[in-house]
Amino acid sequence: LATILARDGGRSVVLWTRDAAQAAELAALRENRRYLPGVHIPEGVTVTADLGRALAAPDILVTTPSVGVAALRDAVAPLLRSGHRLCSTTKGLAPDDGRRMSELWTEVLPAERVAVLSGPNISREIAVGLPAPTVIASSDAATAKHFQALVGTPLFRAYTNEDVVGVELCGALKNIIALGAGAIDGMGYGENAKAGFVTRGLAEIARYLFALGANPLTVAGLAGFGDLIATCSSKHSRNRTVGALLAKGLSL
Repeated sequence: LATILARDGGRSVVLWTRDAAQAAELAALRENRRYLPGVHIPEGVTVTADLGRALAAPDILVTTPSVGVAALRDAVAPLLRSGHRLCSTTKGLAPDDGRRMSELWTEVLPAERVAVLSGPNISREIAVGLPAPTVIASSDAATAKHFQALVGTPLFRAYTNEDVVGVELCGALKNIIALGAGAIDGMGYGENAKAGFVTRGLAEIARYLFALGANPLTVAGLAGFGDLIATCSSKHSRNRTVGALLAKGLSL
């Protein structure tokens, strides 16, 4: 996201990392050799380990894995200003109580200033400039449109949605289906079996969304069906890969 915002969107971006040594390495090499080797970090991206420096920006994009979001929220809270808007791009649920990421962030920001981003967004493809769509959801239409304009580029098409619950749950639950799809690949059961499994998995996600008050039609869109296709089929999908390797006998 930092790369496309600076390279394709012409934005000035501050990229924060909690590790000072990693921040210095990224700034010097202009490359994240651990996660995105070969992808150049544009000069328009300032890398820092200073959280206060990062939060001088008016808009915040949170890309922290779900396991670390609660601690980050607590660190960020004293530095938030009334004009801040925040968009969570984390796909997952809080490991201790299963809450969605927006539920954590709305404890320190008004719900109308919080958005979530999800969809078929394989990170490497986006970083190297391949076209991709995404969904930005918020209870406030103006906030959703704000982030749509902020992150959208000719190659990264952003759509808006008001179903925050559905978009977040689709982004988390599709990983479970991807594990199973990968296991089918690992066992060599074929494409028919995988198509049936993925389709029934999508129906189960829809029922789960409905039970929690979300719009079950969200699963038919990019945040549901679209993300499920990418995650269950891409060679870059970590969850599909884990399922395939487990089925071949490797330990978790």
